[in-house]
Amino acid sequence: MDHIEVFQRLGVALAIGLLVGVERGWQEREVRAGGRTAGIRTFGLTGFLGAIAGTLQSMTGPLLPAVIAVLLGLIYIAGKWQETKEDEDYSITSVVAALVVFGLGVLAAVGDIVTAAAGGVATTAILAARHSLHGFLRGLTWVELRSALLLLAMTVIALPLLPDEALDPWGALNPYSLWLLTITIAALSFAGYMAIRLMGTGRGVLLAGAAGGLVSSTALTLSFARYSAEAPEGARHLAAGAGIAGALSYARVLVIASALSFTMLAPLASALVPAIIGFMAAGLFSVWRSKTATEAPEIDLKNPFELKTVISFAALLGLISLVSKMAIDYVGPSALFVVAAISGLVDVDAITLSTVRLVGSTIDVTTAADVILIAVAVNTVTKVVLAFTAGRREYAMALGEASAVAVVLGAVGYFAARSFLPA
Repeated sequence: MDHIEVFQRLGVALAIGLLVGVERGWQEREVRAGGRTAGIRTFGLTGFLGAIAGTLQSMTGPLLPAVIAVLLGLIYIAGKWQETKEDEDYSITSVVAALVVFGLGVLAAVGDIVTAAAGGVATTAILAARHSLHGFLRGLTWVELRSALLLLAMTVIALPLLPDEALDPWGALNPYSLWLLTITIAALSFAGYMAIRLMGTGRGVLLAGAAGGLVSSTALTLSFARYSAEAPEGARHLAAGAGIAGALSYARVLVIASALSFTMLAPLASALVPAIIGFMAAGLFSVWRSKTATEAPEIDLKNPFELKTVISFAALLGLISLVSKMAIDYVGPSALFVVAAISGLVDVDAITLSTVRLVGSTIDVTTAADVILIAVAVNTVTKVVLAFTAGRREYAMALGEASAVAVVLGAVGYFAARSFLPA
């Protein structure tokens, strides 16, 4: 290791300590000078010390970093003990953070410098998220915690035990594959669900619509429709939020399908990207036309990690996969269009997953894209019908206009791509 590389590694270790020290110092900025165990200088030197110990390890062996780490921990604990007697703060976060900084300093000296730097950023982010994490824990319900733990157990423990082969003559019901896809979709939905839980609905209709679109754009559309009856002056604003949710649901379909089969990206993007732009533009136009802004209502969304929800989706996915395979065998690929139209009345994810799994073995990419887009179009119309049945006319009309723009632009983009791009 030459001198320049040694300097670089020492510099990264020092930077990691200073970064964590800035966060710790900011959290305790009201404490009098000398009243805290460690600040920016101490943390910076702790990271630097770790790098020095790591550099000397080649000459002294691994015993030196271990001894220094133990002594350093004892010093921090002693300082924290004195600090606790003064302010009765029993948190040991700073002590643990200091030991992490020391370890990252050692890693920066003898290991992967990029990993060490990433670890420093991650550590700082976790420390800075103190209030958000505590707020999340306070708002976490037992049902959500139980559902997540149960699902993790079923995934980590049960998934490897499931047979990774089809149980039916058509090759549609592979327990391992179906459960893995179900968990993936539940995790994606849970991200949007937790976004709504963390930010609440007070930050605006559009943000609530964006997060709700990752969970269930249908449920969000229905919630906004019902609220539009109570807040008629904000009907167009609510319709814009529902339009944003629709755009995010389109993006969700594109990401899911492309992740499972990259060949689906081009044909789906040619339709869904213009449709997303249309939804977004129409939504912003509705906001501009809306005379009064309104707060987002409480959104009636189910926890995607509830066992009942997960099992229901897995059953739906298995059913659609089986029906699709049987329809192709007995009728032909064209039968999938009917399956897609029926499935789109309820859900888009299941038909998307089941269709993409058939690409290359049973159907071609163009047929798969047609099937998925039919389901998307039917689902879009279904949400507009729900808006008319549950919400005010202004809300339903605004959402209908945005949906029409999205569908038309999507159709133009798709057929233009099929006409001018090579198959």
